[in-house]
Amino acid sequence: MKNLNDGVAWGIFPLYFASQGLALDQIAILAAVYPLVWGGLQLATGWASDILGRKPLIVAGMVLQGVAISLTAGAGSYGVWLGSMALLGFGTALVYPTLLAAVGDAVPATDRASFLGVYRFWRHAGFIVGAVLAGAVADLFGFKPAIQLIAAITVGSGLLALLTVRGRDR
Repeated sequence: MKNLNDGVAWGIFPLYFASQGLALDQIAILAAVYPLVWGGLQLATGWASDILGRKPLIVAGMVLQGVAISLTAGAGSYGVWLGSMALLGFGTALVYPTLLAAVGDAVPATDRASFLGVYRFWRHAGFIVGAVLAGAVADLFGFKPAIQLIAAITVGSGLLALLTVRGRDR
């Protein structure tokens, strides 16, 4: 689901922000905040998952991403969008290194490279699924319903992780 969110953040959000009358420089700042927060914080969150466990960070990160995505569609001001992009980055920072670590935890070292390759294939397929799904829903019903659908799927995946993720959840 993480890359499903990227498909929306980088494919739908700029179009949505433009439709809301934002200038190109404002859209660029919003687009930059997400990966800036994500990239900076994942240095700490990867380490935190070793201490706190994988499951709490995965669940919290997915739910936080969904809330941030929903807030983006529900808000109507640049300041709130700036905050929602930062929250999306924080949620992604919780999830991104932790999911890789969880795969590493679950697989014997001799099989890790193959399993990580399969994991990354399916994770990266989320770019396509997210962009196509959100684009199709946006074409049919508008940006806000498309964004809210992705938010709901993301929160749902966090709840699913709550029920299914095993191991290292101290």
